[in-house]
Amino acid sequence: MELALTARTEGDFEVIEVGGEIDVYTAPRLRESIVTAVDAGHTRLIIDVRKVDFLDSTGLGVLVGALKRVRADGGSLDIVCTQERILKIFEITGLDKVFGLHATTDEARAAHE
Repeated sequence: MELALTARTEGDFEVIEVGGEIDVYTAPRLRESIVTAVDAGHTRLIIDVRKVDFLDSTGLGVLVGALKRVRADGGSLDIVCTQERILKIFEITGLDKVFGLHATTDEARAAHE
């Protein structure tokens, strides 16, 4: 399945909406999108994965790498996710303690006010 990526700015945040499957084949496109946002000066990222059907360890690696990068610049990276099976991946890996997980982009933004 293809990966759909759209980015928009909401106040101080860059929101990257992701749809489809994040796996070994599509994760480099997500990484590229994040790097583009950070290179453009966006260090407060919200990654919206509500439309993601599948997420593997490669995709998780991209998200962890992005988090380290924005934190080094004093930024943040939050995840918007409502799907149980994707949330379970974050819980099993312990990454639910590392990322801010939110139900909406508004909730993710409010966590930093």
